[in-house]
This record gives sequence, structure tokens and C-alpha cells, in this order.
Amino acid sequence: MKKNMYSLMLGEEIIRAVDKLAEENNTNRSNMINQILAEHLSLTTPEKHVRSIFEEIDRIIGRNQDYNLYFEPNDMTISIKSSLKYHYRPTIRYEVEMYRIPEQTIGQLKIIFRTTSSDLLLELTRFFKIWMQLENIYISHFFTRDAIEYGMESGKFWRTFALPHDSVYSETQIGEAISNYISAFDDILKDYLCGNFGSTQEIEHRYLQYLNSGALII
Repeated sequence: MKKNMYSLMLGEEIIRAVDKLAEENNTNRSNMINQILAEHLSLTTPEKHVRSIFEEIDRIIGRNQDYNLYFEPNDMTISIKSSLKYHYRPTIRYEVEMYRIPEQTIGQLKIIFRTTSSDLLLELTRFFKIWMQLENIYISHFFTRDAIEYGMESGKFWRTFALPHDSVYSETQIGEAISNYISAFDDILKDYLCGNFGSTQEIEHRYLQYLNSGALII
């Protein structure tokens, strides 16, 4: 939803009520007025669109006690914390950021880890590389060229989200696809760190089980 600047004359009582509501919803005056008008006119704002996606993620992942979810009203990011099965049980955080104006990509997943263990960092780096290789082999052809991008830096691995070309997902389907993706990634990562895979081929087999389960690709 493209935004332009307009001047409005509003009563002081209305402004005070809007500001109070904006504070309660963790947003600013202009955005709050935009949302109020959009709702009155039965239009969907980017915030409402993203909230519906996050509510679906919360419905699916939030019922799993292995995860802690957090997001604020009008946030474009949801945070999902998970404990790794590795010695001292370090945590890993999945941050899903949805873009206000999606184009070729609709958002990105940031996987954030805080550890000083060189062994764990090495294992995580190896796993991320295996994961990228599997996605390049099995799903990259479903997307527009360069829609899916990856990045690794200190304490973080990220990957963009996009819809397969010529595909249209509802908000519920986007939330479901992201939830299934994170759950599969987290489960396979934990088994990898526990030493449950004897070879890369076994990781590949597990990854294919996820793809063949009927999960929507994203």
C-alpha cells in the first residue's frame, strides 16, 4: 500500500484519542490514522496483512513448548526462540521479517546465535552450507532468478522468503509455509548437532521428507 503525504485538519480530542490508541498499539499517529481509515473502508494495510501471517505462525508454532514466540501489534518482525540440543543448550533465535511493500521477495528469515564455542560455530557453518546446497538442488528452480538469497556473518545466517513463480498464497498459507520451514530447519539442525545423521545423504533424505510432506515451498 503506497503512502503519500496529505494535510488533515483534525480536532484536538480526536488527536488525543488517536495518540493514545497509537501508543497502545506500538505505532505512530500517522500510521494509526491510516489503519483506522483502512479498517473503516474495508482495506487491508500492510500491518494487518503481516499480523494475520504472524497469528498463523503463532497458532502453529506457538503450541509447541520447544519454542518461545514474541511479536508486538504492528511489528513487521516476529521472534521465535529455540534451545539447541548441544552440551550447554545454547539458544538460537529465528526472526521473521515481512516486508511492508513486497516485490520479488516478501520477507526474510534471520537465524541468530550467540556463542563463543568455536566447535559449535564450525558445526553451524557446516550445516548452513549443506542446507543451502540442498535448497539449490531441490527448490531454487521454483523461484524467480535471485529471489532466494543467503548470507552469513558473525552470529547470523539469513535467507530471503519468496513465493514460487506464478504462485499466489493467502495470508494463512504464507504463515503455514513459514512455520513448516522453520520447524523443519530447527528439527534437522538439532538432530545434526546431536550426531543423529551418519552422512550428508541422511540429511538429504530428511530434507526430502519435509518437501514431500505436502509443505508449501517458500
